[in-house]
Amino acid sequence: MIRAYKFLMRPTARQAVALGEMLRDYCSLYNGALQERRDAYRHPSKTSIRYGMQSAQLKEIRAFDPERQGRWSFSSQQATLRRLDKAFAAFFRRIRAGRTPGYPRFRGVNWFDTVEFPKDGDGVRWDSTPHDRVTRVRFQGVGHVKVNQHRPVAGKVKTVSVKREGRKWFVVLTAEHDRPEPLEATGSMVGIDLGIANFLADSGGRFVPSPRHGRRAAAGLQAAQLALSRFPRCKAKNRTANHQRAVEKVAALHGKVRRQRLDHAHKTALDLVRAHDGIAHEDLKIRNMSKAPAPKPDPERAGAFLPNGATAKAGLNRSINDAGWGVFLAILNAKAESAGREVMAVDPRNTSRRCPECGHTAKENRPTQETFHCVACGHTAHADTVGALNILRAGLVRRNANQA
Repeated sequence: MIRAYKFLMRPTARQAVALGEMLRDYCSLYNGALQERRDAYRHPSKTSIRYGMQSAQLKEIRAFDPERQGRWSFSSQQATLRRLDKAFAAFFRRIRAGRTPGYPRFRGVNWFDTVEFPKDGDGVRWDSTPHDRVTRVRFQGVGHVKVNQHRPVAGKVKTVSVKREGRKWFVVLTAEHDRPEPLEATGSMVGIDLGIANFLADSGGRFVPSPRHGRRAAAGLQAAQLALSRFPRCKAKNRTANHQRAVEKVAALHGKVRRQRLDHAHKTALDLVRAHDGIAHEDLKIRNMSKAPAPKPDPERAGAFLPNGATAKAGLNRSINDAGWGVFLAILNAKAESAGREVMAVDPRNTSRRCPECGHTAKENRPTQETFHCVACGHTAHADTVGALNILRAGLVRRNANQA
């Protein structure tokens, strides 16, 4: 199985400059390849440019510009062109699906923060043997950079990436190793209902409160973004010191919220995986749930629109995004695979409207957000617990059907 590791790097001042130049030059390569594809499409002949054609030009590009392109790894430059090719493949896939996707866009220097090296030993070398108790990674054109390796890397390193987050630099490794020994069986199955008031409710009646990291940081973020808005928009090289500090403060606050969400998701998922052999959850379409409502044109007035509840929906969308369901489910699936547990996604329809006692399904069974009261048999419980019970039963049905 493949596992990812992310470590903080501690480059010297000169190495930090070189890493910044690396991102700048790879960004230039990405934008140049994108411009070539645009020009080819706008040409009367409607020529299609593919990855293979652009990759074949790399040798000439490196010879023409040895200072900016020739000093970096050839294979990592190919990986950057593949990155662009994937963007176009996703663009055309959405078109075929009937969606309205945005065309791949040019990247600013501050929006191009990752460079991938597809093979350890080709342009990059991960040194797993510490020298003077210090782990290092060597990048072509940069040198040996110190790494704060806080845990051992298991297995063989396959790919290495360098990532910039604010003023910090990270190295991201993917390593392939044998599947670890599964955890001991507990004989327990659980259904979980994800929500906003409570982050999670399980079929045993337990609740995990919603941390609401985004809401707690909203006041500080609003003040920082207001301070940033007072500066005119300009390129990074033209920013004053105060402007740069305002940008970094906003980025630091967003980064803190992101790390808090990840920490909460990891801890919650780990508790579930350790305690249960199987975990059932709703197959949520989170992107559809957080869409803005469609506008309602006023038939009596041209150019006017009727109220569509966009303000209330915007608040709900912020709460959904703040909960981080998608991140949590991705972490839960990864931890379950590593521990030999089973995760099942079930149909979410009527899970909070169906009575777990008599099976009666009706909208009236849920008079409020938290209350479930069956109009047929009178069963009363917390609505999220009822949803988790129905999710568990659907998961057991699916599991038994797969085993059969």
